[in-house]
Amino acid sequence: MRVLAAMSGGVDSAVAAARLRDAGHDVTGVHLALSAKPATMREGARGCCSVEDSRDARRCADVLDIPFYVWDMAARFRDDVVEPFVAEYAAGRTPNPCLRCNEKIKFSAVLERARALGFDAVGTGHYARLSSGGVLRRAADPDKDQSYVLGVLRPDQLSGAIFPLGASPKTEVRAEAAERGLVVAEKPDSHDICFIPSGDTRGFLGERIDDAPGEMVDTAGEVVGHHRGVHDFTVGQRHGLGIRRPAPDGRPRYVLSLEPVSRTVRVGPAEELDVTVLHCAAPVWLGEVPTDCVVQVRAHGGLSAATVRVVDDGVDVALAEPLRGVAPGQAAVFYRPDSGGDVVLGSATIAATSR
Repeated sequence: MRVLAAMSGGVDSAVAAARLRDAGHDVTGVHLALSAKPATMREGARGCCSVEDSRDARRCADVLDIPFYVWDMAARFRDDVVEPFVAEYAAGRTPNPCLRCNEKIKFSAVLERARALGFDAVGTGHYARLSSGGVLRRAADPDKDQSYVLGVLRPDQLSGAIFPLGASPKTEVRAEAAERGLVVAEKPDSHDICFIPSGDTRGFLGERIDDAPGEMVDTAGEVVGHHRGVHDFTVGQRHGLGIRRPAPDGRPRYVLSLEPVSRTVRVGPAEELDVTVLHCAAPVWLGEVPTDCVVQVRAHGGLSAATVRVVDDGVDVALAEPLRGVAPGQAAVFYRPDSGGDVVLGSATIAATSR
């Protein structure tokens, strides 16, 4: 097959490209230029779109002796990932930009262009497995599993994807990179939001969202503080609230909910964060709609057995055990329970929660 290998400049995508080549595919490497001003990205950024990353990807492609190109996706990335990220925070929700980048960029924009150029598939360094029939499964390495951030993909997108690392632990991938002489063998994993190289999400949002001051209110209805805008907070947050007075019982306060219309941030004790029902919108299913499932609400952790009920505007998900700190805007990814919670059934966006 003709395979386009998306090369971020990290060890995972480099080894994925190498394995695709060794499997006999006709492989071409491509690095996605996602920043309109890549020269402003700091050297050593732990993201995935710095100048350093582009150079590392090119060096790896040279070692593998495969063609290599850089595709300018900055405008599409801004429109489909960055601007929605800002808008979601302004609306009091907590988005996952990596998940949306997979959905809108890597397996929409890139896959569309790859197919138009005659490629059969796009290969990436994600840790997930694809079985016959396009069944998406968790990776063999549970600590690196990325099926959650791929759970938003449609069947037609998965049919054009290859994940060569799904059966391998990360230690094996690094060792293989070293054996192949790839300069990224010991490069740290990316953790920052790639378009916020400073790591200061609050500062990034503050430059793009006008202040909308409001009150911080506790569960008794008492005003306990003030804020400059709900975009400074997320549900479950404990630190950086700016509340000078402790709770009467001395326990820490957490953000319970964000109300952008009234500009209210509600705070309270940790147990008030427990929810038992997720009200979800925009579901995407990889097969039949399940009744019973295991739901995951964060990239790592936040799992519960659950039942799904289809409603007019989406699905309601009843949790067998309460989950804590679930924020609207996050994704709920559903797994098949009789597979040990291994097979992805679909996903939806959490619109609201209830206790």
